Amino acid sequence: MWKRLSVLWLAVRGDAKRLWYALGHPEAPAWLKAGTAAIVLYLLSPVDLIPEMIPILGVVDDLVIVPTALRWLLSRLPADIRDHAEARASGAKPQSPWKPARR
Repeated sequence: MWKRLSVLWLAVRGDAKRLWYALGHPEAPAWLKAGTAAIVLYLLSPVDLIPEMIPILGVVDDLVIVPTALRWLLSRLPADIRDHAEARASGAKPQSPWKPARR
């Protein structure tokens, strides 16, 4: 299981960081949290579309489904939350969404 998760992490590292920062935004929609929980449950669930016992195909389904689901969730984010997550993931310090800007 750890090998599957480490290979998957290499594939979704950037999208996972953006999703994490989007979840931390105070205006993150409830559907984003539910979708993220569904992805995590799918990853940790012993039930899989293609069993892991089939050598290569068992990992390939996770490498297709999880990144596709992450990108689908990220593409439906409101623009301000998406920009905030992009800025945080790139290492820039974005303007805080809950504090007024200083002049």
